[in-house]
Amino acid sequence: MFVMNDLIRTRYCMTCNRPLKGRIDKKFCDDGCRNSYNNQLKLHSQSNSYVRNINNALLKNRKILEGLLNNPGDIAKVTREKLLGLGFQFKYHTHIYTTKTGKTYTYCYDYGYLPLENEWYLVVKRKQPDEPRNSGPQAHLNSELRNSNV
Repeated sequence: MFVMNDLIRTRYCMTCNRPLKGRIDKKFCDDGCRNSYNNQLKLHSQSNSYVRNINNALLKNRKILEGLLNNPGDIAKVTREKLLGLGFQFKYHTHIYTTKTGKTYTYCYDYGYLPLENEWYLVVKRKQPDEPRNSGPQAHLNSELRNSNV
């Protein structure tokens, strides 16, 4: 005689090892255990950790640059020492933009900086496609240079 209970193997939750009830392909006893298991996989993955740390550094750099500007159209001058004091990491940036005149802006997403003399930096926000032509980094630089001795 064929008994169904003889064929059913007891399965256990992959997180807490409690016996599972229900579907034959079930791996976790509840959503909490499933989430915990998947979060642990992400934590132990070195490549994910590496990328996550870089993304966090980029986002922190962007937040620092954004915080130095009061309004989106503003520019700010800041020293290297102040940026470092705020936790800015110069080695992390998303892209570099060189103007026709040879000025090189370094960006963290839409916020960037231009090295000036004596470890000063000009902080700018990248012009969006719908902004007027005279509001980009070069316009900021031109107005800043007209108003200073740099």
